[in-house]
Amino acid sequence: MTVRVLTEQDWPAAARLYAQLNTKASFVADAEAQANFAKVLRHDGTFVYGALLNGEVQAMATLHLMPNVTYGGRPYGLIENVVSDKAARGLGLARAVMKAAIEEAWLANAYKVMLLTGQQNEAVGFYEKMGFSSDEKIGMILRRP
Repeated sequence: MTVRVLTEQDWPAAARLYAQLNTKASFVADAEAQANFAKVLRHDGTFVYGALLNGEVQAMATLHLMPNVTYGGRPYGLIENVVSDKAARGLGLARAVMKAAIEEAWLANAYKVMLLTGQQNEAVGFYEKMGFSSDEKIGMILRRP
């Protein structure tokens, strides 16, 4: 297994994984989505890590390092879009991309790393094993109608 930051050339694999991310119609693998992927990759402070198995991207996670005023100006990390290919789950690939994202955040002197996951999502236990906790904060979402 290899973990690295994804590039625009990884779009086909990333599109396959984004499609598996959830069952809602939140992703369509079209030219606009490909352009948005490139935009994310170019965004300062954003890293999309991929875990490759036999040369193929099988898992990914996005880290956004956000500038901050409190905590002495130290940034905070936000992890989004963690996904493993359904056929490659249980191999430690998601754990590997999460570890890479967290290490990047600590290297940037982030004071915390946050993420949200669905309430009915079996991934809660996975994130807890990675050290995340829901004891301190409550995540809330406001979606545009």
